[in-house]
Amino acid sequence: MGTNIGPYVVVAGLVLAVVGVLAWTGGLSWFGRLPGDIRLIGENVRVYVPLTSMLVVSVVLSLAVTLLRR
Repeated sequence: MGTNIGPYVVVAGLVLAVVGVLAWTGGLSWFGRLPGDIRLIGENVRVYVPLTSMLVVSVVLSLAVTLLRR
């Protein structure tokens, strides 16, 4: 590991803490309920496939990694 990894770990921790606070306070209540997320609810079973939500996560993480590599 390089000697410059420390600041990246701190930034990742801060981002994780912010996302945790948003989830805890309800700031992310819209996430998982986007158009394109599939929910099938029966009497004894629930099937949830968050297609659009995971696409959003993928795009955001790809942009973040691209920006960090520059």
